[in-house]
Amino acid sequence: MNTTSATPAVRRALDLRVLNPFSGALVGSVAQATPDEVLTTVARARIAAAEFRTSTPAQRRAILDSLASLIARDAETLAQTICAEMGKTITEARAEVRRAQNTLRLSGDAATFLDGEVLHCAIVSGGADRQAVVTLRPVGVVAAITPFNYPLNLLCHKLGPAIGAGNAVVVKPSPKAPLAADHLVRLCAEAGFPRDLVQILHGGAEPALDLARAPIDLLSVTGGPAAGLALKHASGLVRCLMELGGNDPLFVLPDADLAAAATTAAGHRYEIAGQSCAAVKKLYVHESVQDAFTEALLSRVATVRHGDPAQPDTVMGPVIDLAAAEQVMERVAASVTMGARVLAGGTCDGTLVAPTVLDRVVLDAPVIATETFGPVLAIRGFHDIDAAVDEVNTSAYGLQAGIFTNDHAMIRRVGRRLQVGGLMVNEGPDFRAEHVPFGGIKTSGLGREGVRITMREMSETHVIID
Repeated sequence: MNTTSATPAVRRALDLRVLNPFSGALVGSVAQATPDEVLTTVARARIAAAEFRTSTPAQRRAILDSLASLIARDAETLAQTICAEMGKTITEARAEVRRAQNTLRLSGDAATFLDGEVLHCAIVSGGADRQAVVTLRPVGVVAAITPFNYPLNLLCHKLGPAIGAGNAVVVKPSPKAPLAADHLVRLCAEAGFPRDLVQILHGGAEPALDLARAPIDLLSVTGGPAAGLALKHASGLVRCLMELGGNDPLFVLPDADLAAAATTAAGHRYEIAGQSCAAVKKLYVHESVQDAFTEALLSRVATVRHGDPAQPDTVMGPVIDLAAAEQVMERVAASVTMGARVLAGGTCDGTLVAPTVLDRVVLDAPVIATETFGPVLAIRGFHDIDAAVDEVNTSAYGLQAGIFTNDHAMIRRVGRRLQVGGLMVNEGPDFRAEHVPFGGIKTSGLGREGVRITMREMSETHVIID
């Protein structure tokens, strides 16, 4: 087809082609939003938000529950879409669809308990004999910018709390995996959401910046630090909630259950081909158990079957595209040049990066110093836990961490000193429950996700004193 002679509508429909990361086949296409479309979409959202802000908690819960039910109805279609557009294995995709339903239902539950408080003003001698009624009101229009790695559930982590708090939502999904998000927004209308309460815009960096500059009331972003900073600058004084990645450690202490620690490390790191913000990226293993742990880990890695994500026996699929695979391999090669030893993997076939384990990794090697979005585990032995914690604290990131030990004094010691948003005990840093606060410090982000706390962050505090 000669696109130069096509109508503008046809040309725009071909703006963004979504390709299967494994096969390269065309999965679908979406039209990139123009600056004018961004502004008109936000204008419609403002009207919808003004009408929806007086909705009751029961009404908000009802439409969120209805949306969750429609996701359940379309579960297999959504899972197949996720598998095709971003390369997540079909097993992982089905799990994400289940989690998305939970996120929405928990958001509906939380909407019914979005409570304020009553405070007496006369708490000191001479104070006014008045009462302050503190309530939480919707912020208005929430802009939700989401990544490719969890295209459905991470959107629900923004949409569910936003609707539960009484807001309108404008969604801008990753151009690498926009189709599940598109499906979800269509379901919102079927679920009974008011007109224009949830809308979607497609595109890359420019539409995202246009949306951040538009008259929104809150910007919620999941992505990387560079993109997050650019969007924050573009949004000005608009409130921002941002989850911007991590370079997350897992500590394995001498008393750890080594088999459990090895299973967790491999399971979490190789899930979605290592493309999870909170997945363990660097393993700090006590020297007294390093050999035994490494042996247990390598035996687990050997069972990770990687290949076609559509096959039910595939454990790990591809990374999102060739550029991502090349970046992972460049970091592995640079780390090896600096002295790291490849214990497993270290190879690549197109977008299929083999499950990789490195040891003898120096602190400034790329696989340790930066967040590597791919299936690479880097091992560093240690004998002094305080020195290991200090080393982790030098990172610009501070998302989550994990520790395997039953020494509760050690857990308290590490927990108090470690500069991260959360410490998971006898778990990997990637552990998450939908209603529990999740997020980090430093360049890992601003604010927290987790339906209850996000709902409050997407609300304004209002006071009436009489």
